[in-house]
Amino acid sequence: MTITAKSQLPNVFSPNLESITSKTDGSLPTLGAELVYTQDGAGRYLTFYWQHSELLGLNTEKIVDELNQTQTFAAVDKVTYFERLHRILTSLVPERFQCWFSYHQELFELDLVISPIMPSLGTTATTVLVMGRLVQATLNKKQVRVASKTPTQIELALRSQQHQKLVNRITRNIRRTLDLDIIWQQTVDSLGKALRLERCIICPYQPSSSKVKVKAEYHQPELKSMLGSEIYIASEPAFAQVLATLEPVVMEVPGYTESRQKTLVVATCYQDQPNGLVALNWQDECYTLTESELELAKEAADQLGTAIAHATLYKELEAARQKAEEASRLKSEFLANVSHEIRTPLNGMIGFLKLILEGMADDPEEQNQFLAEAHHLSIHLLNIINDILDIAKIEAGKMDLVYAPVKLDELFSDVESFMRPQAEMRSLSFRMQMPATSDEIIVQSNYQRLLQVMLNLVGNATKFTHEGGVTVSADLVLKKANFQDQQFPGMVRVRVADTGIGVSLDKQDKLFQLFSQVDGSRTRHYGGTGLGLAISQKLVEAMGGEVHFYSLGEGLGSTVTFTVPLYQQPVMVSSPDSDSTDSAEC
Repeated sequence: MTITAKSQLPNVFSPNLESITSKTDGSLPTLGAELVYTQDGAGRYLTFYWQHSELLGLNTEKIVDELNQTQTFAAVDKVTYFERLHRILTSLVPERFQCWFSYHQELFELDLVISPIMPSLGTTATTVLVMGRLVQATLNKKQVRVASKTPTQIELALRSQQHQKLVNRITRNIRRTLDLDIIWQQTVDSLGKALRLERCIICPYQPSSSKVKVKAEYHQPELKSMLGSEIYIASEPAFAQVLATLEPVVMEVPGYTESRQKTLVVATCYQDQPNGLVALNWQDECYTLTESELELAKEAADQLGTAIAHATLYKELEAARQKAEEASRLKSEFLANVSHEIRTPLNGMIGFLKLILEGMADDPEEQNQFLAEAHHLSIHLLNIINDILDIAKIEAGKMDLVYAPVKLDELFSDVESFMRPQAEMRSLSFRMQMPATSDEIIVQSNYQRLLQVMLNLVGNATKFTHEGGVTVSADLVLKKANFQDQQFPGMVRVRVADTGIGVSLDKQDKLFQLFSQVDGSRTRHYGGTGLGLAISQKLVEAMGGEVHFYSLGEGLGSTVTFTVPLYQQPVMVSSPDSDSTDSAEC
């Protein structure tokens, strides 16, 4: 490649030719270049300096005489090199180009700038000043039949510089962002391209996990991608060793012996704790890694591990901030709804009592009606306050329950006496179904809290149903269960089903969240604090059961089920459905 730089590269002027050509190589480093030498038109070295001279075994004191006598350090394509040299001496225009030089069995690609040393007026230029740098070094395979695996000193020096620059570039890149996906991909791309790897992958690691997943990958086009693959640590001895020792491991890749393919595995760490694995795959014939290069790999992995830890921490903090903001928003919305719910019955009570105090009741019957309405509103207000107090106790972990045997038929009877009138006022059907048994069904629970749960669930079903009805049923799950270090013969599953407005599938996860409501507009339309399901779930879980919600979508009704421990197994009434009942699932 030839680059002519008539306007970019300055001429080197010297009124005294001997002052340049008589310099020893010890004075040339002051020019600031890695490689500096002067030659005459015949290609004879007049002065010579190179940073890597000692690595080549050149005698720096007699280097010029040695090079001229042996002609060992010379351009591979001598004809083209001398044609260019003579053109520069004739045109007096400096040129920049890349050229391969050989020294014994090694080849060096050099980036050179050749400038004519300007002669005195009336004379012809006979000398050039050459300044350059080493681009790459390799073994001359034309001269050696068998490639040596041991890198030469010049290769080691060049690779050390390249790898250090690579580590610095990776460090700069990962410090510019806190996005883990970008950090991982930039790292594998930088390593893969700079080191000409077959493949490079990064796998985040969690100490509690037995496997890792490939999150970022660089690979050659002919190879199949591993992105997204899961790798069991136990199946890869190198992975397990690296995680245990935090030291890099070089291993032979199974099944690739003929092509001599190897893999370097390095653990990324933060505060001596691994948080990821980096695997680099290359052809063994390229070169053998040295101890210093393994240290560089470890340094790069440490930098990456720190970046991963910081990015993960930032991500967690950002998620916590968003969660806190959402919680604050939900609580503000909840307080607004609760304040409305409290004011509504309170204003009604004040209004009815004021009418009585001001003598606005026409007769004792109307006065009693006003008192009844005020009493009803006071009960409603008390229920709201109880909900708020219950959720406060649950949040504080101070909900203490006393458990005792509870007769299911008595519980159902009380629920029916409370809820049937409300359902009939809304022209809804109301059915309650008990399992077919010849004796009583008794559960181990807290009666008041169990009644509260059922009233909440049936009340919700009634409130959100405009037509159709509500069905409350129970069945037995005869599968042994443990609660409070005691074994019970099974569970009783209570089901509350309605034909109401239902809940869309994407909003059902909000039903049991504290201070969270599926739709704020519904709350304003139907009333309520939105705490019913959350309180019911907490109470049922405290009593050893589970709550589940089912709905196929909006307008398709909903079903809520909960379970409580069965105190003793009742005698079942023989029926065709008894077998299916006995095999019911939890």
